[in-house]
Amino acid sequence: MVLWCYMGEDAALRLGVVASRRIGPAVMRNRAKRRLREAFRLNRHGFQGLMDVVLVARPAVVKASWDDLVDELNRLADQAGLSAVSGPVRPSAESASRRH
Repeated sequence: MVLWCYMGEDAALRLGVVASRRIGPAVMRNRAKRRLREAFRLNRHGFQGLMDVVLVARPAVVKASWDDLVDELNRLADQAGLSAVSGPVRPSAESASRRH
């Protein structure tokens, strides 16, 4: 998949999904778009920023496992600067014992 971001005054964390005829017949294109929309919906809480996002489906989206699809979305979102800053880092037990 390809992830495009648009940053502008009217941008919000909105999603657009595109699947061309290269994906296959309409049934496969619709399946690819549904999978991308659902992956974005389930991971939206981890994204931040005022950007409009466009996901472009590639043929592999239809056959990829769900975990691979979500991992790819999160990787692309991280590269685009959409990933929210993770919560506070907790020190490991080893580093905590060194301080005392």
